Amino acid sequence: MQIDWRDIDTVLLDMDGTLLDRHFDDHFWLEHVPKRWAELNGTDPDFARTHLHAMFRSQENTLNWTDLDYWSDRLKLDIPLLKTEVDHLIAVHPFVVDFLLFLKQHGKAVWLVTNAHSKTLDLKMKRTRIGGYFDGTVSAHQVGLPKEDDRFWGALKSFIPYCPERTLLGEDSESNLATAARYGIRYLIYVSRFSSKILPIPSQNFASVEYFSTLIPQAGSTTITLQHSGHQF
Repeated sequence: MQIDWRDIDTVLLDMDGTLLDRHFDDHFWLEHVPKRWAELNGTDPDFARTHLHAMFRSQENTLNWTDLDYWSDRLKLDIPLLKTEVDHLIAVHPFVVDFLLFLKQHGKAVWLVTNAHSKTLDLKMKRTRIGGYFDGTVSAHQVGLPKEDDRFWGALKSFIPYCPERTLLGEDSESNLATAARYGIRYLIYVSRFSSKILPIPSQNFASVEYFSTLIPQAGSTTITLQHSGHQF
């Protein structure tokens, strides 16, 4: 896939796993929350992990999946407070700031588009200080649909005036890239190194990068070429 930055007006970027290291989220939901829930309920940590993981999976691809108020009520835990206990793990992926600076220097409209809850957004923007690089932020909770829903990208136009054929989307979720592909967003980038704790595996369906530095052309050029197997959506 060839990308000529002169053909792109708008860049939509996911947050967790795409711009920020997903290790924080994986550790928080898969280890820290079960640990605190086990302490509260006097249960075995292994049971807590198995029980809560099943609860979490039951809400996958819905807004509840990332709704901190929903999980606070369901688990009887103060989820936003628990996040602050491990917020030292929140980190920006390498080269993200370089890429955001490149986009702003070249006059692109840059939007953070995430499934994350507003309380999560507030915490992470305060911790990382990258909010100032964006023209704005839109949460799926504002839209009323998760990005896994085919209707999301059309509904997003009520918040962001963008042309799908002149838009690039960066995501660590192939499901979200698939819904965007079906809507007609032209430039779809899969971030394979979504966590610092995993070995990246390129997508079989979308052009993949480990770091956003791959999308920054060499000086004097506006074009880059990526390996792309062609999505089948």
